Amino acid sequence: MDSVGPEGLLAGASLLSRPADEFGNDPTVEAMWAINAMGHAEVYFNILCSVDPKFLKLTPHDDRIYSLFREEFPDFKVENIKEDDLKSEDAKKKWRPFCEEFKGVVEDYNFATLLRLNCGEDYSEENSILVTRIQFYAIELARNKEGLNDALRCRNQAKKES
Repeated sequence: MDSVGPEGLLAGASLLSRPADEFGNDPTVEAMWAINAMGHAEVYFNILCSVDPKFLKLTPHDDRIYSLFREEFPDFKVENIKEDDLKSEDAKKKWRPFCEEFKGVVEDYNFATLLRLNCGEDYSEENSILVTRIQFYAIELARNKEGLNDALRCRNQAKKES
């Protein structure tokens, strides 16, 4: 990101609000998406480790997102996700209508967002994948409501206390 420079970062920041189909593989835009996704991941992780996940509210539409997710993906294992669960051709066919259900409802529903593959581990290069914001919400809401993020919070609180 250092190679982009402050001017590039400012110019790129304004580009993020424009439709993605206006760009090819513009490195400035890609760098801005990466910075944006990292920032979102850092904030979420800090909140996740500070608040009981069962009471964490991610959007005003949490209940709808969670119920539709579990209706459409009743057997989806959110604890430890494989890339193919989200990115294979079959998965994309199933996820696309789910995601589009929230177009115009959830702000930035299709923004690139980092998701931890294994919910018991921190964000890392090996444990992170880029997904749409609505996929992130669906999976993290399930992890929170189903108690799967509790151990991570407890572990990180213990680290802070020692």
